[in-house]
Amino acid sequence: MNDKPRWERDGHSWPNRECSRFVEAGGLRWHIQEAGSGPPLLLIHGTGAASHSWGGLLPLLAEHFQVLALDLPGHGFTAAPEPKQLSLPGMAAAVSALTQSLGFVPEVAVGHSAGAAILARMCLDGNIQPRLLISLSGALLPLRGFAGKWFSPAAKLFARSSVVPRFFARGARKDPRSVKRMADGTGSRLTPEGIALYRLLISYPGHLAAALNMMANWDLEPMVRDLPQLKPRLVLVSFEDDKTIPPIEAEQVKRLVHSAQLRRLPSLGHLGHEEHPCAILELIMRELTSSNPAPS
Repeated sequence: MNDKPRWERDGHSWPNRECSRFVEAGGLRWHIQEAGSGPPLLLIHGTGAASHSWGGLLPLLAEHFQVLALDLPGHGFTAAPEPKQLSLPGMAAAVSALTQSLGFVPEVAVGHSAGAAILARMCLDGNIQPRLLISLSGALLPLRGFAGKWFSPAAKLFARSSVVPRFFARGARKDPRSVKRMADGTGSRLTPEGIALYRLLISYPGHLAAALNMMANWDLEPMVRDLPQLKPRLVLVSFEDDKTIPPIEAEQVKRLVHSAQLRRLPSLGHLGHEEHPCAILELIMRELTSSNPAPS
């Protein structure tokens, strides 16, 4: 499904547009954003989002770091691979190919939701070894119970259909309030500009198809097995009002990674980094200051 956002048509109001460029790596054409100087810091957004998710945070980080943000494969303005490559190992390998092509060796890695799982997989596979890994409402554990049994088959069914992405994309175009309701459902309160950017993305079936295929191919059981071997210092940040990934999940991850540290931020939903980027900057700087030496 090729009906995706196009930079020439849709990029005119993209946050931090002046930091954007396109590169070829691992057989894909990537949209990336680069800014600042200092220790290299890698940002990876979650499922269904894009680099706009760091719109407020990236310029703040650029005052202290050399920042690299990207649109994941099939998301935003980055080309889509074959659907089967939108698995956790596939996404981790694709981002690793990009960072290696750029010669970018992150000392700090920050991932939101599924982006945190991608970064953890990259670390476990030995492709990056930052001294600090920050998980913002990380989706690091499989869904359990009825939701877990229902979610994967449903995602696979939806991903195989070209009708489903077009149906939801048409709904986003026709009813702007539907996108706001989706954002509100995460527990976050986004600005009208933030809602408009999600509406732009969701109105394209190709972007939605990539998100659905990512969810359909997602398997976190190996992550549960491998997380205790994670080497970088792990900080698990949960948002108190998160209706997507409740704070208790971070506590469950800590049982697997005993050295991990828990941080909870009040009055923020699942997209807390978009709601209050200054709070995330302060947290990153504080954790980096107290960080242990880089692992050998």
